[in-house]
Amino acid sequence: MHRGIYEAASGMLVQETHLDVITNNLANVDTPGYKRRISATADFSALLDRIEKVSEDGETKITTVLPADMPFKGREVIGSVALAAIFSEDVMDTFPGVLKTTESPLDIAIDGQGFFSVADEAGNTYYTREGNFVLDNNGNIVTPNGMTLQGEGGAINVGNNPHNLEINRTGQVISNGEIVGRVAVFNFENPTYLHHQSRNLLTPTEQSGEAEGVENAKIWSGALEMSNVEVVTEMARMIEAQRIYEGASKALMTHDEQTSKLITSFSRG
Repeated sequence: MHRGIYEAASGMLVQETHLDVITNNLANVDTPGYKRRISATADFSALLDRIEKVSEDGETKITTVLPADMPFKGREVIGSVALAAIFSEDVMDTFPGVLKTTESPLDIAIDGQGFFSVADEAGNTYYTREGNFVLDNNGNIVTPNGMTLQGEGGAINVGNNPHNLEINRTGQVISNGEIVGRVAVFNFENPTYLHHQSRNLLTPTEQSGEAEGVENAKIWSGALEMSNVEVVTEMARMIEAQRIYEGASKALMTHDEQTSKLITSFSRG
């Protein structure tokens, strides 16, 4: 295995994935409640064990590199050596976005940390910061694509002919002067590890922990939390990733040319 070529190629793959994350952030710059993803530092964890093999005379030691799980009878492990860069993970930036006033009673935003809970027709539960809700034909508060907003007792229904519809600071939903439900807010032990199931729907992971209800959550009504993506920051990250990719590409070509010359010289010799 040509270590130089392998390292350069793996570096290019890391930056490709990094660019995918940035591109997705930029595509959602106008998506209400969207939380940008951040690429974690590349992890130099593709390791092989460096091993010393004792020669027959018992004195000379030959250093070699072998996979860690390969038997090494008569050899002594003296450490590990990084073989390549690999993409570690990307995590969610939970920093809140800017509030945009809309005056719509069903546009709501969470004041502080937490997530709304929505459910699809199959009963699958998702979490989101996107608060632009509407009413369906049955009087349920739903997302624009039909997922029901979950209250403390399940779906929130405001009736067939709601008047003076309001969601107050504590999340109470008031229709025709009566409280018909309360918006439920949930949070996680490590929300940065929530998985983006789609553009703005999140699901728990083992690292994030399970959803826990937030007591005394505060709600902004008539306002939407916008995306926390900053175009200038993402463009700077994109340029940086592109330059690193170009550098790795040049290194790969250089190693390839040197390898070709080495093979040619050996064949002539």
